[in-house]
Amino acid sequence: MVTLKNQYETYIVDVRDVDERFSNLQRLIDLSETLVKIKKHLNYPFVFRLVKFTLLLPIFTTTVERTFSTMKLIKSELRNRMNDEFMSSCLVPNVEREIFNIISDETIVNMFQEMKTRRGQL
Repeated sequence: MVTLKNQYETYIVDVRDVDERFSNLQRLIDLSETLVKIKKHLNYPFVFRLVKFTLLLPIFTTTVERTFSTMKLIKSELRNRMNDEFMSSCLVPNVEREIFNIISDETIVNMFQEMKTRRGQL
């Protein structure tokens, strides 16, 4: 934390008072691109990491919200006793729908059949 604080203070002085390339930036993505373009992300790795986390935060938040929304649908009063592994197996295909839409049903059935011997063929 001390290193981050020192780096941040130096960064503020450098960007505000010394480097004119940062004066007309409008968005956080512009700041990130400029830092990489002029290689200042190497001088201020902790500050750059904070900028990256700030840019990624909306994506992570959306994924978590989508997961909880799906979990409410899957884990109802009727299915309240399912264990974590089974619930996770139900959630992943639902949350990552775009990926699972590409995979054919036949491929899934074949993989399931090969996992363990079944009494009957699916």
